[in-house]
This record gives sequence, structure tokens and C-alpha cells, in this order.
Amino acid sequence: MAGQVVAGVDIGTGAARAVALDRGGRMVAASDASLGPQYLPRGEADPFRWLEGLVLAVEQLGTGAPVALGIGGQGPTTVMPSARRALTYQHPAGASSDFAGQHLAQAEEMSRHHGGGDRPRQMWDFLAAELGGSPDTQAVWPGQEPLEGFGDPIPVGSTVGATAGDSGLPGGILLAPGANDAFLTAWAAAIDRPGKGFDPGGRTGGLGVAAAPSEHPVVSEHGIPGHVPGVYLVGGPAASHGAMLDWWSSMTGRTVPDLIEAAAGVEPGSDGVIVLPFLEGERAPRWEPDLRAEIHGLGPASGQGVVARALLEASAYGLAHIARDLARYGITMNRMVSSGAPSRSNLWVSIKASVLGVPVDVPSCPEMAAYGAALAAGSAVGWWPRPGEGEAGDWPAPAFTTFEPEAVTAYREGLDRFIALGDEATRRLRERT
Repeated sequence: MAGQVVAGVDIGTGAARAVALDRGGRMVAASDASLGPQYLPRGEADPFRWLEGLVLAVEQLGTGAPVALGIGGQGPTTVMPSARRALTYQHPAGASSDFAGQHLAQAEEMSRHHGGGDRPRQMWDFLAAELGGSPDTQAVWPGQEPLEGFGDPIPVGSTVGATAGDSGLPGGILLAPGANDAFLTAWAAAIDRPGKGFDPGGRTGGLGVAAAPSEHPVVSEHGIPGHVPGVYLVGGPAASHGAMLDWWSSMTGRTVPDLIEAAAGVEPGSDGVIVLPFLEGERAPRWEPDLRAEIHGLGPASGQGVVARALLEASAYGLAHIARDLARYGITMNRMVSSGAPSRSNLWVSIKASVLGVPVDVPSCPEMAAYGAALAAGSAVGWWPRPGEGEAGDWPAPAFTTFEPEAVTAYREGLDRFIALGDEATRRLRERT
């Protein structure tokens, strides 16, 4: 297979992102296809728009037909093909449940409102089937239980057939449904030893930390298996870290890069302004979907750059809050991988490193979920082991640039204030309800 590539696609809220890898794991091409706005109720989506974006992203790679195509995306997301609808993690159905419970609640919600003409599907299984793969299977991450009614289970990194050639992609490309973007990011970022953590970035963000059940029995109950046997991932997703900056961009009429440049001129601590980034509720560690964003400490001198700086710091505080929660169980992080759009900003990464107090590694390929989907494609053709069937170092990874932390008093005080303000907001919410 010399000279050939595998491709991976990550379906996000607003774009389909693709990468192509050669046999050595080197990224030879990348693309980003916008999905455009979908004017549907919050948490609902037209899954056939995802299919269009996927095809466009693969075409834009410009590498010719890949040997295999891996597919992953945001989750938990459930598709009901006959209804031309999907429910994403933003939908309230099952929002306070675990991964499987949310899928099942989403399926029940769509069946009730749109009819149950066919089986519910995970996003990646649906897309693989639409391209020509089997409609009767579900990809299962190692150590997870299959979803009842979602198809026959197969391991992530397996093939379910090949493209039929009627979707805009050439026929004969092997199809490998993948997994949730967080799982794929951890795989791609080599989160394979206790103490390593990752933030997938993007619209939401979050923190996952590798731990061993032999050292922390709680992780086998509350964590998910990693791609290396004996390593679990614990932590959780945030809700609106990237979305908050997009919101501020829409409010100010300035681009996100312009706002980040303005934030660079503001000292750490944001002149006393602090943001609770709960635009779409809070997920980990409070799991309060009805919380909403707040801005504290605004004054007459608080310009757009001050608020932008406070938003960057708030995303770091959110990760540190999760890390502090994990520390109560003795689970600590000694370094973190940052990917997605936030990793393109040196300022944003530096803030995260200093707030968290650990080195932060930034991969040369920022789209790590797409890289992980490509690993699934490579596993399907035997280039690399499937997740759960190899050891640390058995899979390729991109090169990393490391940002070292600095001790900043304003961040230490800001984190304490961030958590206290969030606790107070939660108390007020519970009193109202």
C-alpha cells in the first residue's frame, strides 16, 4: 500500500473536518468543509447535511480516493434516518444521563415525535451506511456495552463495507465507523499513561485524564476505557468554551482572531472581569444544563478585549475546576494535550498551561478527532491495531510543541473566584426550581 493514504472525518457542530494520513501516520492533507446554518430547534440537526459536508471534506483533501475512510463526530448523537432528524448532545433528552442513557433517551424522543420507522443509529454508523456500508451494525469502543436496538456490535476500527460510488465519493473505499470525538482525540493524542490529559477544544471543550483502575478503583465505575488496555479516561465535557468566544464575536462584530489579539493586550486577571461560560448550561463537573452564562466585574473601562481575555481565562478555569474535582479522588494530571481551534492560539494555550499548572502539548495536526478517525480507518486495513488491542506506542501520533506553565497569582485567585461564583449561581438556580 505504498503511497496510499487513509482518511478520517470528524463531524462537528458547524463543519466537517478531514485529514489524510500515510502509512507512517504523517498528515499529508487536511480540509474543513462548513456545514452552514441549520434552522432547527436547539439540539436537532438534519443528518443528511452532515453527509454532504463529509463528502465535500474528503473531496477537498485532494489526495484521490483513500484506501479507507474513518468517521467520528460529536456525541452522544442519535440519528433516525426515516425522520431525517438527529438529536445531538445539546438536546435535553437524557442530558443528565450517561453516554448510553442519553442515546436511548434521544432515540425514544425521536420515535415519539417522528415515528419509529427504522432503527436508531449512532452518527458514524448512519453516515457509513449512507455511503454504502452495512445498515445493521454499531461501532463499539472497547469496554463499552452495545446500545440496545442500534445494530449488531462491531469493534471500532472494523470495516462495514465500502463506498457504493453514488454519494459523490469513488466506489470501493473501505468504511470504518469510529466513535465519539473525545474518544478519538484521546487515541490520536496518545493519552496512554496515567497522568496524561487532553482538552479536545472546539465549541465545547472538556478535560479527560488517564488513570489506572489498579490505583484508583473509582475510575472503572465513572470512567471510560482508553485505547490502551488498563488505562481509563476520567473527567468530562464542558458546554460552551469555544461557543462563548463565537458569541462574543457575534456581539462585537469582530472576528475571533481579532478578539484574541485584543485579549493579548490585557493583563492576566482581565481587570477583575470574570465569566461563567454557561451559555448552553454546564456539563462537568456540576452537570446543570439550566445554568446560564454570567459576566462579573464589568466597569466603564471594560472594553471588548477585557471581556475576550476573561472568556479565554474562563475556559481554562473550567478545565481546572474539573481537574480539582478529580484531585478529590487522588487523580492528578501532569501534562495535557490541547487540540481543536483553541490550540491555534499561543495566548489561549499559555493561559491554560498556567491556570492548570502543567505543560500543555499542542499537536502539529490541530484536528485530532479527525486524526483519530483516520487511525480507525488505518486499523480497518491492518496498518495499526484497533483500540484496545495494542500497547502504548503502537499507533502514530503527530509532533507536539510544548508550552510550559507560569505561576500567576491572578489566575490562582481567579480560579477560586470562578468556582465560588459558579457555586452561587447553582444555588440560585436550585432555589428557583
